[in-house]
Amino acid sequence: MPASATESLAAPLARVLRRAPVACGPAERVGAALARMRELSIGSMIVVNEANVPVGILTLRDIVDRVVLEPGALDAPIEQFMTRDPVTLPVQDTAYSAALAMVRHGVRHVVLVDGERLAGLVSERDLFGLQSTGVRYLSAEIKGAKDLSAVTRFGADIRDLACRMVAQGVAVGPLTAFIASLNDLLTERIVELEFRAADLHGMRWCWVVMGSEGRSEQTLLTDQDNGLIFATAPGQDAEAARATLLPIAQRVNQALDRAGYRLCPGDIMAGNPKWCLGLDEWRARFAHWIDSGSPEALLHGAIFFDLRPLAGELMLGRELRGWLAEHAPRNPRFLHQMAENALLNRAPLNWYGGFRTGADGRIDIKLNGATPYVDAARIFSLALGIDECNTERRLRASAPGLKLPATDLDAWIAAFQHIQGLRLRRQVECLAEGRAPDNRVDPRALNDFDAAVLRSALRRTRSLQRRLALDFRA
Repeated sequence: MPASATESLAAPLARVLRRAPVACGPAERVGAALARMRELSIGSMIVVNEANVPVGILTLRDIVDRVVLEPGALDAPIEQFMTRDPVTLPVQDTAYSAALAMVRHGVRHVVLVDGERLAGLVSERDLFGLQSTGVRYLSAEIKGAKDLSAVTRFGADIRDLACRMVAQGVAVGPLTAFIASLNDLLTERIVELEFRAADLHGMRWCWVVMGSEGRSEQTLLTDQDNGLIFATAPGQDAEAARATLLPIAQRVNQALDRAGYRLCPGDIMAGNPKWCLGLDEWRARFAHWIDSGSPEALLHGAIFFDLRPLAGELMLGRELRGWLAEHAPRNPRFLHQMAENALLNRAPLNWYGGFRTGADGRIDIKLNGATPYVDAARIFSLALGIDECNTERRLRASAPGLKLPATDLDAWIAAFQHIQGLRLRRQVECLAEGRAPDNRVDPRALNDFDAAVLRSALRRTRSLQRRLALDFRA
């Protein structure tokens, strides 16, 4: 693996590039392209149009699958055999974004672009060390699983891989992104298998995830927060549609539980009739929460406003999120109430800068450490009508509208990531001791450096909450 890639998966892709991209036009003969690939010892050929915009790619897999046994293939133009619309990323993006794209799309190459024009190519060989090979393997196995029993077994494999990545010191951002991506794939496959087996007569539906899964911030301690959106045809009865979908959703919930994603203690799951709703019903539910500002609304806001469409007809979920991005900013009273509620959760520091712990001498690093960042980012994004779920991306997208200094923004994100890292380390420690993972960290057990960094991260929580109080007069 090249040194540039081993430095960090957060490295910019420009530093991972090993050579200038090799490309040809759509009319190039397959035989000529293969000869160039052999001459240059490369595993792919990028196909570009006259404007140097990538339109396809021919890989060794394409050659084996499409070219070898096809009569006359070597004399045919490459556009007949290339994979069209290759996966692309801006060259300014990060290495772990490319790694995630490979996992999500099941590909071994990502084409890099500057604007729309070809800028380079990265392969799995450029990016993947031992732990990422495990990610690729799991991704392929999950996608290829033929039945529920095969899929559910992979939940333990995902957790084992995550534990190894924590031990290897993989950065928190890439690590949680990998966990979330694999969890998404596992959930998608279970949903796909169950819904494929049902006869829905063309009914439109979308499986949505919420809470930490909606934010793509799952750790090793997670339960289910999910729901279903469906669209009824004119004259179709919503109750009848719900009655058809609920047994399928309940089977999905049970399968996820067998895979290690616990049933939600609050029953916020698609198998609950309260959260298996038509699109108009979901809009009415959100409108009631936003317009009433009741305690129930504030409680649900911490979960449901992180809703993300995952499987099925994704446009149903995107339509709901788009409506929410327009509706929420129109009610500043609700945002003020959310801010007041969030500010009740203060950083666990005393007046002297020491740690304020519970009766067991520990800090709930999720509730009192990570949650203030999650809550503030959610409120900022709702106020500005930003259609985003992830905490870091919410903060970055909110910065221009709030005129946040770059130094504050970077410090808040670094503090949040450090706290998330402590959560993961604590959970791995619990699993290694044969106990159920939790989020309770004993600051006395930290070395001086880690304790100092945690104290600094919690001080940053105070500055974030001061900004939240200022903006919403809470």
